[in-house]
Amino acid sequence: MAHKGQQVILLSGLSGAGKSVALRVLEDLGYFCVDNLPSPILPQTVALLDEDGYPKVAIAVDARSAHNLAAFPDYLAAMLELKIDVRLLFLEASDEVLIKRFSETRRSHPLAGEHLTITEAIAQEREILEYFLLNAYRVDTSSLTANQLRASVRDFVGLDKSRLTLIFESFGFKHGIPLDADFVFDARCLPNPHYDPVLRPLTGKDEPVIDFLKRQESVGRYLTHLIGFLEHWIPEFDRDHRNYVTVAIGCTGGQHRSVFLTEQLARHFANQRQVLVRHREPHVKN
Repeated sequence: MAHKGQQVILLSGLSGAGKSVALRVLEDLGYFCVDNLPSPILPQTVALLDEDGYPKVAIAVDARSAHNLAAFPDYLAAMLELKIDVRLLFLEASDEVLIKRFSETRRSHPLAGEHLTITEAIAQEREILEYFLLNAYRVDTSSLTANQLRASVRDFVGLDKSRLTLIFESFGFKHGIPLDADFVFDARCLPNPHYDPVLRPLTGKDEPVIDFLKRQESVGRYLTHLIGFLEHWIPEFDRDHRNYVTVAIGCTGGQHRSVFLTEQLARHFANQRQVLVRHREPHVKN
């Protein structure tokens, strides 16, 4: 049976990274959601749901089914042969954040037990889910609010999978480097609007900050070099059949320079590529 028109989102990620929130978002968007389905029955389940009239399906696959995941690429290939639009979404977070979340909720990690500490369980889970980590649309939820995570899931759903997507993300180094970045660039060498009391409360999306940074010769050179680098190397990701490339720009607080550069890069590449913009720090509106 042909499954043209059916869309399947396979949601995976580290325990505590927000899969329950993401699954609820997908349910609100009209997806028939299934949690922790064993990999061997993925193709049959998707086929049955298609026959029953469910064109949009979201299935959570995680480390609780570890003994089945080694053959997951084969099950995925079986679905792709049926011409199903399959998309992989992976949620992750830093070890420190995950440990804190488990401590606050008083929940135990599903892989932890008598023989594994929570740190060891997280490391094992990363290893088990490596295929997803390398092939999925990745979202680092370490610093995201629930609303930011919901917005990231909605952005993901709206993407045209047939085109490579460039994700430009601003962040603050003092809050850590994003785990989901393919490229990380450091803008802390550039003039900082923070030291101007008038500009300090604003962001890189506000006109006074934009005007200030555009007047700086070093900012112009930095942006030109970034564009040149990405224009040279992004086609290589096309040739490697990658669906997503995340470019992260950081400054000290993730408020002025990184936001400005992220917006400028997105505006430049939007004429050539499918582009998404993320501003990681909560005080910057996406």
